[in-house]
Parts: sequence; structure tokens; C-alpha cells
Amino acid sequence: MGRSSVVRPPLAPLDSRVDRFDLTVGSVAEFLRAAWPELREVSFQFADMPAHHDPEGGIPRYQVFADERRIVLYRLPLERLSRLHRDDEFHKRMAIEGAVFRAAAEYVGRDPWDLGPERFRYF
Repeated sequence: MGRSSVVRPPLAPLDSRVDRFDLTVGSVAEFLRAAWPELREVSFQFADMPAHHDPEGGIPRYQVFADERRIVLYRLPLERLSRLHRDDEFHKRMAIEGAVFRAAAEYVGRDPWDLGPERFRYF
């Protein structure tokens, strides 16, 4: 009597926009936490859209809640409203990373360029 296999071939890894966004935000957040002690206890979160926005101020890409030690990045505005000169995966990732750096810089009260790897060059 023959038996069918119980284990099927492995499925391809999930690779949705949400997964890529989460991975990008997470990797940048980990870099920033390692580099800046002020960010070690900060929670980096994301949501699809902000609950409220000011019609005259546009749709925010992120919000900083310093009293709650929390930064929230908004996926849809970052993915769909960013004006990229080249619409490819690299530039989309750079737009998301830039927003994480800007939000973290706002949290610590610095310029986003101060948070980057250049601050570790000693030559």
C-alpha cells in the first residue's frame, strides 16, 4: 500500500510590500539603536495611515511620540506619496530609510545627517 508524502515542498518566502517595509524599518532602527543610546528604549512601529491629519499640512510620513518613547512610520504615505526620481526598489528603500532617520533625528533633537555613519569616521 502506497503512502502520500506528508511534507510538501517548501514554500517561497513571503515577500510583500508590508514585509519589505517592516524589514527596512527594523534594520535601520537596529542600526540607530546600536549607534545612539538615546534610541535604545524607543519603539519603532509602523501603521498603514495616520488616524488624523491636518488637511493644510499634508499627510505625515511619521510621528514622534517622545513622551511615550515611540516613533510611528506610516507605510502608505511613504510608499505611495514619495516623489522618487527613479521608481525602483532601491530608491523606495532609500525613501523609507530616510524617513526613519528623520524621525529618529527629531526624537533626539539633531540633524538627520548627524545620525549617519559619517560620524564614525575618524580620519
